[in-house]
Amino acid sequence: MFPIERIRADFPILQRTVHGKPLVYFDNAATSQTPQMVIDAIVEYYSKYNANIHRGVHTLSQEATDKYEEARLKIQKHLNAAKAYEIIFTAGTTHGINMVASGFSELLKSGDEVIVSALEHHSNIVPWQMLCQKTGGVLKVIPMLDNGTLDMDAYENLVTSKTKLVFCNHVSNALGTINPIKKLIAKAHAVGAAVLIDGAQAAPHIKPDMQDLDADFYVLSAHKICGPTGVGVLYGKEAWLQKLPPYQGGGEMIETVTFEKTTYAGLPHKFEAGTPNICGGIAFGAALDYMNAIGFDAIAAYEHELLAYGTEKLQEIEGLRIYGTADKTAVISFNIEGIHPYDIGAILDKLGVAVRTGHHCAQPIMAFYNIPGTVRASFAFYNTKAEIDVLVAAVKKAQMMLS
Repeated sequence: MFPIERIRADFPILQRTVHGKPLVYFDNAATSQTPQMVIDAIVEYYSKYNANIHRGVHTLSQEATDKYEEARLKIQKHLNAAKAYEIIFTAGTTHGINMVASGFSELLKSGDEVIVSALEHHSNIVPWQMLCQKTGGVLKVIPMLDNGTLDMDAYENLVTSKTKLVFCNHVSNALGTINPIKKLIAKAHAVGAAVLIDGAQAAPHIKPDMQDLDADFYVLSAHKICGPTGVGVLYGKEAWLQKLPPYQGGGEMIETVTFEKTTYAGLPHKFEAGTPNICGGIAFGAALDYMNAIGFDAIAAYEHELLAYGTEKLQEIEGLRIYGTADKTAVISFNIEGIHPYDIGAILDKLGVAVRTGHHCAQPIMAFYNIPGTVRASFAFYNTKAEIDVLVAAVKKAQMMLS
C-alpha cells in the first residue's frame, strides 16, 4: 500500500490554503514541492557550515566541500554514471543545454546537420537555432503525430551521414509523452552523431540509467525532483566532456593562470567556474535520498493510478479534449471547446486548484494543434484521487461559468 498520508505529512506547503480553500497543487511539471527533509538540509547548511568549497583549509570549508562532493556521488549513483566527474553541477536544465551548445559552436561546421524533435521545450530549441546560425549548421525537426508522439519513421529518414547532433526530451513537458529515446540514440550513434537528452520532465518519474540509455549528454533540474530551484546537472560522457571547451572562464575551472596563458582544470571543475550553488547541490542530494527511499518504481505505479483516474474523470466532461494520448507520465493537458485555457485556470485558482495554462514554452506543439495553449494538470506522488475529484468539480464549475 502506497503510504500517501505519511508522504503528504512530509510537505509543509500542502497544509496551506489558497483563497480560503485547501491547496490542490497540480503544477508539478513546472516545479515540485519540497519535503521537510530537504528544507532541513538547507537550514542545516546555512546554520552550521556555510563556507566556500574546494579552496579553504579551515574546518567549515572542508565540511562544505565534503557535503557538496557527497551530493555529486549521490547523483552519479542515481544516474548510474560511470564516473563522478561526469556529473557537472549547473544552474538547471537550460544552463546545461547552453553549456553543450556553446561547446559545439567550436566543433560544428557549415553544412553539418542538427536534429531536434517537434515536442521540445523552447530551451531545447532556441540554443540549437543559435548554434546553427553561428556555425552554418542545418536544423531539422522530427515531426509529431496527432496522438502526441514522434514520427519515428520520419526520423529514420532524417538521419544521414551529415547528422552530428540529435536532441530530444525524455518526456514532453506539455503533453507528458514518453519518447523512445533508446531507439533515437541508437540510430544517431549509428552515424556517429552525439545525442543530448532533456531529462527535466522524466527525472521526477523515471530513474534514468546512463549505461542503459547510452546518451552522450543528459540534463535535468533539481526543482522538478523535490529539490531547490537554481541547481541542476549536466551528465556527459567523459570523452565528450574532454572534447568540449569550457563554457565560462573564472575561478575553480583553472589549473594555472598567467597573463600569457591559462590552462584549465580537469573534470568536473573545467565546467564549474566560480562559486557554485553549494547549498543547492547539497539539497539536491537530499531530495534524491528522499525520493529513492520511497522508490521510483512505487512512485511510478502510484502516479500511473492518478493519471488513469484523472483521465477517466476528465473525459466525462462534455466538450473536453485531452492532448497527448500515448504512453506518458502523470500529465493531462486539455482544453474545453469554446473556452480559453487562461480563463479556466483563473477560476480554478479561486477554487484552490493550481494548474498551468498557456503554451508551456512549447509553442510548436500548440501550433501543430492550432490552439493558443492548454490547461495542464500535472500530478506528483504526494497528490491524491480526492484532489483530482476537486479538480474535476472545479473544471465543471468553470465550464458552467464561462459557457
